[in-house]
Amino acid sequence: MNLYIQPLLQVVRLTYKNPQGSPVNQSAVTDKRRSTVTYRVTSRNQTSVVLFDSKHGLVCYKAAGERSCFLRKMESRDFENIQSILNVSEPKDELILLQNNRTRYYREFLGVMGGRKVSHELLGEPVQKMCEHLPIYWAKKGEGPARQRLIYLCIDICFPNNICVSVCFYYLPD
Repeated sequence: MNLYIQPLLQVVRLTYKNPQGSPVNQSAVTDKRRSTVTYRVTSRNQTSVVLFDSKHGLVCYKAAGERSCFLRKMESRDFENIQSILNVSEPKDELILLQNNRTRYYREFLGVMGGRKVSHELLGEPVQKMCEHLPIYWAKKGEGPARQRLIYLCIDICFPNNICVSVCFYYLPD
């Protein structure tokens, strides 16, 4: 008897150009057992990591060159986007996201709440592992940075369903 066992880990690789025309390489590793999707986004030889933990309803960001992690609660659109990868029935080695007029770009601004550190013990194992030995701060969506606030990080994430999100962080006054 020949049984096909579906792998718990799958990798999807996306290659695209951001709206400015710079090449971006991205891989998504799915862990169906933990209900997580981990994106590694490399642009200009720097890699940022974004973890979608649908079991705990969290999105965690670890930006290239930063010595901290940022956390926010998942929204319904986040759940929908990662389901497009978690529900893939066969492993795929490579998927090229073609730029066309059906690709939709969104920009999200997340304010880092510097005075609101998160205790590692309150988080699930995937976030704890990703942010081991790093402080974790809550972030919340904002309308955009005010003039005195400094945007210091932007990450472009593209999903296989031709939806791309540019996430930019800035500090909120405590």
